[in-house]
Amino acid sequence: MLIAVTSEGPSLDARINGRFGRCQYFLIINTDDLSFEAVENQNAALGGGAGIQSAQMIAAKRVTHVFTGACGPNAYQVLSAAGIEVVTGCAGGVRDVINQFRQGSFTAAGGPNVADHYGMGQTYPGQAGPAMGAGAGSAPGMGRGGGMGRGGMGDGFAGRQTAGVRNMQEAGGDELETLKRQMEQISERIRELEKKKAAK
Repeated sequence: MLIAVTSEGPSLDARINGRFGRCQYFLIINTDDLSFEAVENQNAALGGGAGIQSAQMIAAKRVTHVFTGACGPNAYQVLSAAGIEVVTGCAGGVRDVINQFRQGSFTAAGGPNVADHYGMGQTYPGQAGPAMGAGAGSAPGMGRGGGMGRGGMGDGFAGRQTAGVRNMQEAGGDELETLKRQMEQISERIRELEKKKAAK
């Protein structure tokens, strides 16, 4: 089975990069024998459309799953249309994610977990954090209110947060703090977008 993991480096020992469209590398990994191809993401510096371009490139690799920290609605739509399951909320090392996937610890997200252009000029808060483990991305995504900015966060987001916090509490306090920081940054970004929309 082929999977794609967003990575900070061209190695299985690298850490997960939390931004799908603007990650440094995509690792295309055969989970049977851990052979892999490191693909440098040429779309990371695009002014716009990085998520869509990256998703189209990954879809051409015929992977079954994508593992990342954050995936916006445009990239999610392209990947989903290609039949690729997207697992968001991943952090820590690439090998950790592979091992957890082999153990069946992940469930695909039900939708995007960040707004359009989320990764532009930002460092995802989970890049230096530990792996999230089971439950990451297990609840439906933010689309229940008609999309971010129109319907708010949606109850799926709260469900994923609750499941993630419970998982972090089981794994340890440091991981819980990492998740809290991630949630705070995402919530702040949502507030900024809602203010911009209200000002229009």
